[in-house]
This record gives sequence, structure tokens and C-alpha cells, in this order.
Amino acid sequence: MAMIQQTSPASQIPVTPEILVPRLGESLVKRGLLSEARLQQALDFQKTRASEGRPLLLGQAIVELGYLDRDTLDRAVTEQIILLRQALEDANRNLEKRVQDRTAELQEALRKLAALNQLKSNFIANVSHELRTPLTHVKGYIELLFTEALGPINEDQRNALDVSQRATNRLQALIDDLILFSLAARGELTLRLEAVDIRKIAEDIVSRAHPKADDNQITLSTNIESDIPRVLADEQKISWVLTQLMDNGIKFTPAGGKVVLDVKNESSTDIILVSVTDTGIGIPEERFTEMFEPFHQLDGSASRRYGGTGLGLSLVQQIVEAHGSIVSVKSETGKGSTFSFPLVSAAGSKGGA
Repeated sequence: MAMIQQTSPASQIPVTPEILVPRLGESLVKRGLLSEARLQQALDFQKTRASEGRPLLLGQAIVELGYLDRDTLDRAVTEQIILLRQALEDANRNLEKRVQDRTAELQEALRKLAALNQLKSNFIANVSHELRTPLTHVKGYIELLFTEALGPINEDQRNALDVSQRATNRLQALIDDLILFSLAARGELTLRLEAVDIRKIAEDIVSRAHPKADDNQITLSTNIESDIPRVLADEQKISWVLTQLMDNGIKFTPAGGKVVLDVKNESSTDIILVSVTDTGIGIPEERFTEMFEPFHQLDGSASRRYGGTGLGLSLVQQIVEAHGSIVSVKSETGKGSTFSFPLVSAAGSKGGA
């Protein structure tokens, strides 16, 4: 059915209940109060009046043409308004029910997800602990063989044991990471905060990273200010964070590149900024958030060049945030990356040493 088309300002049309009822003509025809032919005649009459600058509503046109009296029209309009209101109330009730059902579904989905995450964390923790015992035995016997405590070995055997020893050390590091991740995932990551010498930690980590950097033909350096105060931190976990960032820098930097560990005081404040900068492959800005997802590799292909579980940066973020800090990333594809985070000096912190 045709709809009313107003060709002049609405202020020229009297305000009546009819303006609240859409498609009045269809309703009158459906209820047998008006024929299709008379409805069309009323619409034509309405258009004519509008073209003359004397607009009127369809109901007014029907009454003026004598097709319905005013009382019958008003009753029909009132009944239509009641039906519309009931339909609106029903729609609101249905909407509320759908919202309640959807909310319940989402809550149940969140409950299942939390249970699944807990199950995953427990599984990782249990498997990791179970792997520790046999690995300890393997490492122990490799050490005995390597030191010739069980008898002399030739050079080929020594080389084979050296490879095995490095492999077990990597496996040990992976198991330790998994245990640490499971603790963090279950909210059991605890910190032992104390005043620690961040300069010494940084220098020790760079010193330990030199062999790996030399193997990859990468230059390591530090830029540590001499008057850096002690910071409030968990020494073991912050050491782990810096080790991980240094390892990542070395891993993703091609031969001939460099990795720099900076420790500096931020403008004479109580904030010490720690950062690791490399000249590696870089990370696209749109993928920054992905790198902190656990068990996620930016290169997820089966033929990916760089190994790893994808746990490192996720744990870095969680440990740094547990210190009340935040990891910042600056990177440009093909030019390198900088990972940095601030720590509070122990002297400037409440209750600090």
C-alpha cells in the first residue's frame, strides 16, 4: 500500500492521534472498514490537497470524502494505537528475555573458559614437574660422562656429549618457563621485592650472553649510567626478564647486527628506565599485541625460521606488570626493536631500602 507523502511543512497538518499510527489505510482495509478502491481515492484526494498547499492526513481525507465518520475513524485509530503499544511491550519483554538468555550464555561460556584455562595451567604445571625428574637424571649422567667420571671418552664422544648437554640445558630452560607460566596463569606468581643492584644484574646478563652473540656474529654492548641507584624488584625474576629480552634480541638480529642494554635514570627522578635495543628484523606495529600472547609466534608457519614456544614475551609482560610497571615497544620492520620498562628506585619507594 502507498504511504502518505508530505509535500509541505508538517506544522500545517493538525496534530491528531492519527499521526501515531503508521500505514492507517492498510489497517482500515484489513479490518473491512474501507475498500481498496476507496483507499486509493482517498490517497489521490490527499495528494491533490497537498499540491494545492492544503495538506491533510489520510484519515481526514477519508472523513471529508464521507467514507467513514469521525467516531469510527477515531475508534479505529485508538484500537490501532493499543495494538501497537501491546506489540511494543511484547517486543520489549522478548528483548529482555533474549538479553537475559544471552547474558547467561556468556557467563557460562566465561565460566567454561576459566575452567579450561585452569585445567590448562594445571596440566602444564603437572607435566613440567614430571619432566623435571627424568631430565635431572639425564643431565646428571651426561655430566658424569663429560667429566670422564665413568671412564675416558674420545674427542667425538666429547663433542656428542657437548651437543647433548646444550640440548638438555635448553630443555631445562623450557620446563622452567612452563612452570613459571603456569604459576602466572593461576595467579600464583609471587615477588620477593628488595633493593637490588640493577647495574650488576645488567652487566652479568650481558656477560653471559656474549658466547651466544659471538656464535651469531652479533655485537653486544651496554649503556649503563654510573650513578644508577638500587631498584625495588625481585632480583631473580627481573634477571629472567632481561635474559629473555637479550636472547630475543640476539635471536632476531642477523649477523653483523648489535644488541644494546641501556639502564638510565629518567631526568633525576626515582624512575630507572631499562631497555634492550636490537637492529633485528623488527615487528609491524599492527602486530604488537600479538607478541605478548602465550604460545603464539608471529611466524606461525610450519617452516618458520625462528624457534621458541612463544612464552617468553608473555612472561616478560606478566613479570614486569607484577612489579607495577609496563613494557613499552618501539619497532620498525627491518630496522630493529626496543623493549623498555621503568622500575622504581629503592630509595624513592615507600618502605624502600
